[in-house]
Amino acid sequence: MDACILELEKQILNLGTMVEASISRVVTALTQHDPLMAKAILHEGEEIDRVEVEIHEACLQILETERPTGFDLRFVVATLKINDSLERIGDLAENVADVVIEVGDWERFHGVPGVQRLAEAAQKMVKMSIQALVQRDATLAQEVIRLDDDVDTKYKKITEHLELEFDRTPENARPLLKLEYVTRQFERIGDVATNISEEVFYLVKGEIIRHR
Repeated sequence: MDACILELEKQILNLGTMVEASISRVVTALTQHDPLMAKAILHEGEEIDRVEVEIHEACLQILETERPTGFDLRFVVATLKINDSLERIGDLAENVADVVIEVGDWERFHGVPGVQRLAEAAQKMVKMSIQALVQRDATLAQEVIRLDDDVDTKYKKITEHLELEFDRTPENARPLLKLEYVTRQFERIGDVATNISEEVFYLVKGEIIRHR
């Protein structure tokens, strides 16, 4: 790889580290009901957005001036898409942080099991997808893609339980809706981690598996 590609690799891995840390902190903020940590996550989101723009511009500059081919071209194209996905995960983490800040009565959430397991499963997918990128590991990328089914199953079970809670305790409708919103964010984080892993597989193998 030439210097431009190596620098781009450094940038995207740095962004991945930032996003992974944001997900870890938002899971902690949610499970420990910590609005101060949630506010810090919102502040960190501004830095994630800034880095995402820098990487996007760097990719376009390389495509225009370096005219890469082969693996280097695949790397730049994959980086463009992974960059967008990482920024999206950061946004989803901020959405959860917003709810942690807004909702004070967490006691009403205790009757809905599985939320922490869903959050941790989505967090694991993000961590593994970034690890697959760092290690150029197509097998690990495929494992992340398979884990998405587990996250979807966890999410479905929670939504089914929420429906029962809506019927049983309609007075708790507002906090239950907020909880449903939070769980949907983690389900989407799993989806985006899957997208990253599909791009890693393309980068390593040169094959598109998105629609298989």
